[in-house]
Amino acid sequence: MKVKVISRSTDECTRERSQDLQRVFHNFDPKLRTQEKAIEYIRAVSAAKLEKIFARPFIGAMDGHIDAVSCMAKNPNHLKGIFSGSMDGDIRLWDMASRRTVCQFPGHQGAVRGLTASTDGRILVSCGTDCSVRLWNVPSATMSVDSYDNSAKPLAVYVWKNAFWAVDHQWNGELFATAGAQVDIWDHNRSQPVNSFEWGKDTVLSVRFNPGEPNILATSASDRSITIYDLRMSSPGRKIIMRTKTNSISWNPMEPMNFTSANEDCNCYSYDARKLDEAKCVHKDHVSAVMDIDYSPTGREFVTGSYDRTVRIFQYNGGHSREIYHTKRMQRVFCVKYSCDASYVISGSDDTNLRLWKAKASEQMGVILPRERKKHEYMEKVKDRYKNQPEVKRIVRHRHLPKPIYKAASLRRIIVEADRRKEERRRAHSAPGSMPREPLRKKRIIAEVE
Repeated sequence: MKVKVISRSTDECTRERSQDLQRVFHNFDPKLRTQEKAIEYIRAVSAAKLEKIFARPFIGAMDGHIDAVSCMAKNPNHLKGIFSGSMDGDIRLWDMASRRTVCQFPGHQGAVRGLTASTDGRILVSCGTDCSVRLWNVPSATMSVDSYDNSAKPLAVYVWKNAFWAVDHQWNGELFATAGAQVDIWDHNRSQPVNSFEWGKDTVLSVRFNPGEPNILATSASDRSITIYDLRMSSPGRKIIMRTKTNSISWNPMEPMNFTSANEDCNCYSYDARKLDEAKCVHKDHVSAVMDIDYSPTGREFVTGSYDRTVRIFQYNGGHSREIYHTKRMQRVFCVKYSCDASYVISGSDDTNLRLWKAKASEQMGVILPRERKKHEYMEKVKDRYKNQPEVKRIVRHRHLPKPIYKAASLRRIIVEADRRKEERRRAHSAPGSMPREPLRKKRIIAEVE
């Protein structure tokens, strides 16, 4: 005769990390849980409120420069190191963990306009308005903070005939490009440019190499143009002319064919390099010129710094910002960077400070226990499930804005609405088909040149 008995192990019936608490087993049958949706909705509202309560994005300021911070660069080989250059020619290497200067690179006589590090993290390249390019040896990441040399000497100094406005290093290569009166391609071992590109007579403001194709780079110039160059060709590739000037460009590291430009008209425009006749997405919310932009290593978000004294974080395909960061003392933001682990955002502003922010304002830093991680993941899922409910949507979208920015945004909405009404009335009193409708993705582009 066989007798069936219930047999369970002790590990299955007790919770982790405690041998005295009995594990509770739930039956998720909808017939037995009639109030499941109501309970989850309340949890979603609570999760949205708790996110606001624990939102403390500002971590600290790195003070040391005596003039405005004009540019920054990340070290791909050192997670907590960040380079910064200021308008008085001072270049510093910061340790973000201790938030203090660990090395200085003196030598520039004017404003430092561009900084970049090689892919292996051993060489730092700087350029400025003193018409010089300087190569520096970066201290090893394995050295302790106290063992760094306080100042370094340049490995090489290349003096040219024009001032420089930007510099960027090739991915997995030995070349770097400078922007100024023209685009110059340099080699580490040569004091003269190995190649030069020029399309027009205006100053080139920014230059960025493509992370997926090392021979392709994109530039923006003061003639409102965005140009794509190929080092394997003797002439420039493609060019578009917009209605306003582009201050900076950043390629998406996960989708190397796409890039986003920070424009003077308060918007950012995402383009596909293979199809430049219209933008893929227009990112709005700033109320003044966008000065700098940088993509997260994940390629899902990017951060922007603006002349309106705020830092905003956008989804790569989102029309409006996910987050806005500001402080009372922060002035016009000239440069922003995402950290190499996508956990932090660094901003450099006109008040001589670098500020360190969390990429997710309410994220819990430090070691998280497994049960805590499961709780956070559950709250995120519940909040995402009910994100379109009015109460949850209102709490998640709400952001406190400084009074000047709030008023400027209201005024900007009034102006945009007035322009829309004016265009509709003009179209209503014109011949049918004489005024074709153009979306904003196409309207801001004047011409495309092959």
